[in-house]
Amino acid sequence: MCKIKGICSRSQFLKFPGAVSSWRRQFFAGSCFFLGITAMAFGQHTTNPKPQAPAAMPDRGQTPAPPPTPGGPKGTSPGPSSPARPLGAGAPVDSDSYKVGPSDVLYIGVWHEAEFSGPVSVHEDGKITMPLVGDLEAGGKTPKQIEKIVSDALSKYVVKPLVTVTVQDVLSKKYYLDGEVNRPGEYPLVAPTTILEAISKAGGLAMFANEKKIYILRGDKRIPFNYKDVIRGKHMEQNILLKSDDHVIVP
Repeated sequence: MCKIKGICSRSQFLKFPGAVSSWRRQFFAGSCFFLGITAMAFGQHTTNPKPQAPAAMPDRGQTPAPPPTPGGPKGTSPGPSSPARPLGAGAPVDSDSYKVGPSDVLYIGVWHEAEFSGPVSVHEDGKITMPLVGDLEAGGKTPKQIEKIVSDALSKYVVKPLVTVTVQDVLSKKYYLDGEVNRPGEYPLVAPTTILEAISKAGGLAMFANEKKIYILRGDKRIPFNYKDVIRGKHMEQNILLKSDDHVIVP
């Protein structure tokens, strides 16, 4: 036996040839493993990524193509057009019967004449003001009648002007809901409106409303309205059309 544990003399290895063979196999396997690890590390260190090709640059003097115009074919540009009317403009009035009044806002459109097109307000004296032509009568007239007035005035400056007049905002005619309704307040009288329709637009009667004692205050007159009868189809003559400045009182 060797004096130092784990160290054997050469004579002992000779005595056990199988041990020598096992030791050689272990040494050979360890050497191969070490060489393999070294080769992998060296390969990773020396391998460089493939350089990417630079992006193609436009030729000198070449102007990049402009982006396509939205809403049209590629490479096209919008041409001149008449001024666009504001979105949501226009009250639902009858142009043949509605009588324009002070504070109403009209939209006047003149075909291919932007300087004469746009919204105008009706003054307290019932007139409107337009460029070059000055003041024109509009109060008490229908939009169709105003079209003729504007067209005649513009004929001095425009050859055969095509004029369109619409009511953009109704501010001259209104009625009021007061008392026990869900949404009391001022309402525009845009179209013919009955008392029952006015109450519906106000969200109906409130919980403690007196359905039988409703009345319309028109100047110094009190016009009774029995809501309970009307909704049952009785005394329908009470369901009259409202006039401007009427007050529907719901006690």
